[in-house]
Amino acid sequence: MNLTTVDKIAKAVLYEGYMLYPYRPSSVKNQQRWNFGVLCPQSYSEAQQGTEAWAMRTECLVEGSALATLEIRVRFLQLVQRSLGELAVPLSDIPPEVPAFHTVPRLEVAGRVHQPWQEALEREVMLPPCRIETLAGTRLSQPFAFSADKQFEYLREASGPITAVIIRDQSPLRGVIDVNCEHWSDDVSKISVVIRNLTPFTASPLASREDALLSSLVSTHTVLGVQRGAGQFVSLLDPPDQLRTLAAGCQNVGTYPVLVGAEGQRDTLLSSPIILYDYPQIAPESAGDLFDGTEIDEILSLRIMTLTDEEKREMSQSDERARQMLQRTENMPVEQLMKLHGVLRNLRPLKEEIQ
Repeated sequence: MNLTTVDKIAKAVLYEGYMLYPYRPSSVKNQQRWNFGVLCPQSYSEAQQGTEAWAMRTECLVEGSALATLEIRVRFLQLVQRSLGELAVPLSDIPPEVPAFHTVPRLEVAGRVHQPWQEALEREVMLPPCRIETLAGTRLSQPFAFSADKQFEYLREASGPITAVIIRDQSPLRGVIDVNCEHWSDDVSKISVVIRNLTPFTASPLASREDALLSSLVSTHTVLGVQRGAGQFVSLLDPPDQLRTLAAGCQNVGTYPVLVGAEGQRDTLLSSPIILYDYPQIAPESAGDLFDGTEIDEILSLRIMTLTDEEKREMSQSDERARQMLQRTENMPVEQLMKLHGVLRNLRPLKEEIQ
């Protein structure tokens, strides 16, 4: 599996839409986040009459020996609710038990503004490597679970006393990954990977999408690898003529499998919730994540530079990833910014049409 290349692409997929320009929690664009690869709890999906997915299916073709070893990794984000509390009584030291506090919509402590937000934890479920032949006619089922957690971060005023607390709530997650294989010919097999969110969730009429997101798998994608030399994946976008019918029979729900790696390599497949072409690449001119795929790096960088001081302050204090992005953009050398402008690739000369 070509993890070096796939990790860069998968990271971009993982955080696509994490925070949109103008990168502030108060902006309208950031009031509803997480629109790609969201697998809600089954109960919530059914209560929404299927408008919210709770399962994702990847189907692809592997050409070569059935003795080839298959590797599968499922990656997603788990959301953590960040809320704020103001202590009833200021404290001089961190208490052994959680003190009395009341939640507030906004805090300013020691000159820094804090706001509620949904942070994200990266999760990965790696299935044990297995030979394709062992999957034929059977189903490999891999359950996974992440437990609930609650953490408290105490905030001090510049003068010393602790006056507030940040609460980070992590809900439990539970799901299953099912893998099976069908041999369609002596040297072609269809691999199926289904991810299901089985997290218990009370889908009451009052339950909102925001509530369900805390029990969801977000930006879910699958990375598949096959032992080089023993087998190779078939492009579903441009399959060879003899495999077009089989490729058309692959059913992918909520995801789009593409080949990843150097052009021509076929040992790694990324099944992404975002439509990509085979062999996607991160532009070498890109200095880092900008999260908002609806724009290009140059435009976003210039727009970030034109934010007011107050807007930049909110951006830097809302989220650590946003702070790093702001710092990187403000410190970007002119030469680097100029590299973002006017890059053309894959130009081919036009041939005169012969009548």
